[in-house]
Amino acid sequence: MLRACRSARDRFIVLLLARAGLRRSEAVGMRREDIHFVLDASVLGCRIPGSHLHVVRRDNDNGAWAKLKHSRAVPVDFLLVQAYDQYIVERDACREARNSDFVLVNLFRPPLGAPMPPGSLNDLFDRLSRRAGLTDGVHPHALRHGFASNAADAGAVLDEIADLLGHASASSSQVYVHPDPQRLRSAVERVGALAPRRNG
Repeated sequence: MLRACRSARDRFIVLLLARAGLRRSEAVGMRREDIHFVLDASVLGCRIPGSHLHVVRRDNDNGAWAKLKHSRAVPVDFLLVQAYDQYIVERDACREARNSDFVLVNLFRPPLGAPMPPGSLNDLFDRLSRRAGLTDGVHPHALRHGFASNAADAGAVLDEIADLLGHASASSSQVYVHPDPQRLRSAVERVGALAPRRNG
């Protein structure tokens, strides 16, 4: 899907959902003040270390809102920071977008500079799926599931995944985790390696 993107903004959106696990409304509701893509955000009045973003519930003009009332911080990696930097260069070339506080704005069709509504991400993913030649279209929420599964495969436990996804309880995150088949095989092999000791 990244190869099917025709703009830095669209690449940033795909990576934002895939590597930060945001809901589409959380993504299009983000403001520029929510982005702390620096090693030390203390100068911004934030004590969270490393590059991260904040998901904050607000009443937004574009109809986007975070599901939970409490805000959360989501750590991000270098790929997402790099994609954001490329997007900002593209965004700043659009005069109408420069004064918008929203991170994701219309750059290619009117009204230029206006915040993207949540449904526009569905339209974008439909286009990207077609361009990528995918028989089954990929929806924005599928990337959230992929993020949770990737985090689990990398060793994150359920309560960590719940915090990253903004779930009130770890049980809500269980449906998002789809373990890699190789990880399941490894789990069975680890049990098999312990069995003789316990039976002996």
